[in-house]
Amino acid sequence: MSSLRSGRKVSGEGRAVALRGEAPLPASKLPLFLRFPLLVVLNLSISSLLYSLSAVYLGSENDLAEVSRKLDSWSDVASLVGWKTFELALGWYGDYDGYDLASLSLLSHGPPAYLLGTFYQVRLVSILSTIFIDSLAMYIPFRLLRPLSLAHSASTSSRSIVVPNREIVADTSVGILTTLLAASIYSVTLYSAYASYLPIYLVTYFDNIPSIAPAHTATPFTLFPVTLLLGLAAKSFIFTPAAASVPSSVDAKNAAFNPASATLAETFWYNLWGYDTKTKVVIKRTAAVMLASGINTFIQTWVIIEGVEAIGAIVYSGVWVVAAAITGASLGLVGAV
Repeated sequence: MSSLRSGRKVSGEGRAVALRGEAPLPASKLPLFLRFPLLVVLNLSISSLLYSLSAVYLGSENDLAEVSRKLDSWSDVASLVGWKTFELALGWYGDYDGYDLASLSLLSHGPPAYLLGTFYQVRLVSILSTIFIDSLAMYIPFRLLRPLSLAHSASTSSRSIVVPNREIVADTSVGILTTLLAASIYSVTLYSAYASYLPIYLVTYFDNIPSIAPAHTATPFTLFPVTLLLGLAAKSFIFTPAAASVPSSVDAKNAAFNPASATLAETFWYNLWGYDTKTKVVIKRTAAVMLASGINTFIQTWVIIEGVEAIGAIVYSGVWVVAAAITGASLGLVGAV
């Protein structure tokens, strides 16, 4: 009975703050089998519309056309649409919300955009518009078809909807510090690549690259402003949901695990995946960032940019995969304290 009363209390508060715009909108009433196809259609439509407007009013199409390959085969187009659909499926079936997808989009589309702006001299307005369009085209469909998660509904207001660990999730200083930590890891990882092996691969496998001078002049401090947005996105995508997670019945089962009486299969599974809920959230979301940023950076680099060879795209993508892995592990350690 107490849990039922508690559930009604949360729902009542949720409806109250929803009227003030502090809580998520109700879930879509569309049939489940229609939601994901509609999500894909909305994403592609919004993206096409915004890119068309950007080309007309900002002239970004000309900037990008100068360094891009000509996609004159259906296989090229199909691969890009297929990857976009996979990204959306990863978010939809991974139970992510609009903020999650906007953050994941920034983390996966930021690296190729940075490459174009830094080494191919594409105008800053074109780079920023590309990042904004990709993130917005992800956010809007998910916001329409799925409510925000509790983690992203947290507020410092005393009348806010009940969110687990709200004092951490909604704390401004915690948010700033975790953002700075994630941004610092990205900047140091990128600088380490510049200081060791990456310039060689840029010269060898990026045929039409105008100059690699920025790789030699970069420092962690000059890279930090660039990686600050990535740090914010990593905090929102990895740290916030993990901090808002609560122990489950599986955690209680794992706590009571007895290796002396467990079967071989139970012992193997416990050693492989016997982490608590918070750690599992960090691992899953870090893996999602590594997958999305790695594959998207590779595709956007090798398929889109003229003169880039596959090995160069792999190496450049690997830098951001490593940065995502270290960032996720570090945010997980902070959340475990």
